[in-house]
Amino acid sequence: MKYFYTYITSLAYISIFSIFVACTGNVVPENLVLPTEEQVAWANAEIGVIIHLDINIYAPETFQYNDKNTLPPLSVFNPSHLDTDQWIKAAKSAGANYAVLVAKHGTGFALWPTKANDYHIGNTNWKNGKGDIVADFIASCEKYDVKPGIYYNTNVNTLYGAAFKKFDQDEQKAYNNIVLKQLTELWTNYGPLFEIWFDGGVMTDQKGGIASSVSKLIDTHQPQAILFQGPSSSNNLIRWVGNEDGRVPYPHWSTSNFTTSSLGIEEILGLNGDPDGTIWCPGEADFPNRKKSAWNGGWLWRESEEEHLFSSDEFIERYYTSVGHNANMLIGMVIDTAGMFPSADAHIFKEFGEKINDIFYHKVAITKGEGDVVELKIAKTPVRIDHIVIQEDIAKGERVREYRIDGWIDGNWKCICEGTSIGHKRIHKIPEIEVTKIRFIVEKSIARPHLKEISVFDSNSK
Repeated sequence: MKYFYTYITSLAYISIFSIFVACTGNVVPENLVLPTEEQVAWANAEIGVIIHLDINIYAPETFQYNDKNTLPPLSVFNPSHLDTDQWIKAAKSAGANYAVLVAKHGTGFALWPTKANDYHIGNTNWKNGKGDIVADFIASCEKYDVKPGIYYNTNVNTLYGAAFKKFDQDEQKAYNNIVLKQLTELWTNYGPLFEIWFDGGVMTDQKGGIASSVSKLIDTHQPQAILFQGPSSSNNLIRWVGNEDGRVPYPHWSTSNFTTSSLGIEEILGLNGDPDGTIWCPGEADFPNRKKSAWNGGWLWRESEEEHLFSSDEFIERYYTSVGHNANMLIGMVIDTAGMFPSADAHIFKEFGEKINDIFYHKVAITKGEGDVVELKIAKTPVRIDHIVIQEDIAKGERVREYRIDGWIDGNWKCICEGTSIGHKRIHKIPEIEVTKIRFIVEKSIARPHLKEISVFDSNSK
C-alpha cells in the first residue's frame, strides 16, 4: 500500500484515504458477523402471528397462576367450533407468513395428547378425547402455505408450581424430565418447525435448568428452527425487543452481544443490539391483538372485551416500528371458548392486511447496487413519493453504519431522510415530495455496502 501511494499526488492520497475511512472498499473485516440461511429466510417472512388458547379462558374469574387449586377441570374444555383453518386464514389475511401455536402456556394444559402427564387435550370431552390441536394447526399451516412454529413455556407451569415455589433438587429434576419429554414429543411428532418460542428463555444448567439438554434436542430434531430466546449455545437465535407493544427501538441492529431471556412482564430499555455485536440475533416484536388493559395482558380471550382491540391503524403504526425498524412483527391472536378467532378481531386483521397492501401497492421505482452511492432514477419529470424502503443484503452482514438519502428537487440535491441501522429493511415514511431521482449515500460503513433493494412508493396512487 505504501509503495503504491508514492506514485500518486498528496491530493489524490487524501482523497483515497477519505474514501477508505468512509467505506473500507472490498476489504471485509474478519469479525463481520453473518446470519445463517435460516435467519435470512426468517427475516424475509417479516410478519407472523402467535396463537393463544389455554384452559384458563373457561374460568377467567377464578384462575390464578400461582395456585394449582384454581386450575379448571378438564371437563370444561370442549370447544364447539374449533377451526384451525379459520385461524390460519385470518393470519394470512393480515399478511402473516408464519404462525406460532402456544402448545403449552402457563397453566400446564397441553394442546396435544402428551404422555408426560394427564392434564392434556386427550383427557377432555373434545372429540371424545381423540383430538390433537397441534396436529390440526400444523395441517392448516401446510394447507395455506404458512410456516408453522410452536411455543412452549419451560419455566412457568401452574400444574407443577414451576416459577411459583422453590423446588428442591429432586423436584427440579423431576420437572426437568417432564419438560424434556414434552419438548421431545413436540419436536419429533409434527415435522420441521419454522420457529420455536421460549417464553422467558430456558433456565441454565448452573441454575438447575436444562439449557444444554434442550440445545442437544434442537440439534437432533429441529436444527433448522429459528429460536426465540433459545439456549445461547444454539444456532438460529432471535431476541426480544424489550416490550410487548410492537415498538422496536431505533437504531436496531441484528447483531448483539447477548440473547434475551425475559418473560416480557416488564419493559426493558437498551435492547437496540450492537453494530459490533458478536452474534447474529435479530429482534422479533411481539404484541397481543388486544391491548394490555384486557385480561391476561391481552394475550388470552375473555368475553365482552372488544373495546380493547387494537385498530388496523394501530397495527399499521406497529408495522412501521417493527418491520420498518429491521425486526419481524409477531401479532397475538386470541382464541375464544368456541375455538374460533373472534369475528371482530378477524375483521381488523383483514383490514390491516388490505391497508398494508394499499400503502405499498404502487412501487414507483426500484434498483439495487453496491458501494457508497446508489442512485435511483425515477422519471424525467417530477414524480410524487411518500415512502422510501431500503434493504441490505443481510447474507453479507450489516455493513452500513450511517447513511442519508437525497432527492433531486428543483434542480438541486436536498436531504430527504437519514439513518443508521438498515439490516433486512428500513422504511422511511416521509412527507409527500416530487422528485426525478434520489441517491443513497453511505457516510460510514465497515465494508463495501450491498443494497439488496432501494425502492420508492406513492401510497396515494392506487
